[in-house]
Amino acid sequence: MDEAHPIIVFDAECVLCSLNARFVLRHDRHGHFRLASMQGAVGAALYRRFGIDPADPETLIVVTGDEALRDSTAILAIWSGLGWPWRALTILRLAPRALRDPLYRLVARNRYRLFGKRRTCWVPRPDQASRVLP
Repeated sequence: MDEAHPIIVFDAECVLCSLNARFVLRHDRHGHFRLASMQGAVGAALYRRFGIDPADPETLIVVTGDEALRDSTAILAIWSGLGWPWRALTILRLAPRALRDPLYRLVARNRYRLFGKRRTCWVPRPDQASRVLP
């Protein structure tokens, strides 16, 4: 894994997750992150590597080297990596993980019901394709 370019593994069938992926691609002006869907070979392999079932994921992960961040910590790492003004949202680190993570998991468990599910996986625009792993 390239530590200079953390990989965000997300559910490309989830409307909320796909919106988040597009948000990252739009606001990551320095090309810091790479993305991989859990439906693709790279994303599924990374989920399995860190003990997450790609068929029933409960979280997105941010992989840097041999480490995977999960739940609210992963979201905070994304905001931090995007730079200003998004980095300001990392003030939420002041809230204990014992409060942040259950809220994250509640939304993650109900993401299809709350935001919808795509019939097909989200596909990046051609100018973004180099940042999305197969």
